[in-house]
Amino acid sequence: MKQLWAPWRMEYINLDKSAGCIFCTLPAQNDDARNYILHQGARCFAIMNIFPYNSGHLMVSPYRHLNCITLMNDEERVEMEALTRRCVEITREVSAPDGFNIGMNLGKAAGAGFDEHIHVHIVPRWQGDTNFMPVLGETKVHPEHLRATYDKILPHFQKIRPVRP
Repeated sequence: MKQLWAPWRMEYINLDKSAGCIFCTLPAQNDDARNYILHQGARCFAIMNIFPYNSGHLMVSPYRHLNCITLMNDEERVEMEALTRRCVEITREVSAPDGFNIGMNLGKAAGAGFDEHIHVHIVPRWQGDTNFMPVLGETKVHPEHLRATYDKILPHFQKIRPVRP
């Protein structure tokens, strides 16, 4: 039997989710590169998912701690949609995916890992990016390191700054 080692998954397994909401704490740390934050707008920010479904998996979240989209104000809703659209444009320009999965998981029952703070998932997809590994081996292979993806797309996000006041 062959074995694949993915020691970085242990970080997610052992992650102390009681220590605070990543969508609240990470933007406030002012260490965007370490936290894989690509853009901080006035009401929302874009961040890479460090436990991605696919290479280039991004998330957009409001700063306010909200558990449902029905609680967003109009300014947050407009900025979230605009930043999500910008994530698609940049990802398309940099990585040329064949398509995207975009959506939200509202609540634990819907699969939300952080169910108390809404966020949009932007997952680039390529023809053939699903193969036997996830189906038979319950393993996802990512062809590019997270830091390499961050470094590749960050300059495109820097064009849309200003940083959150």
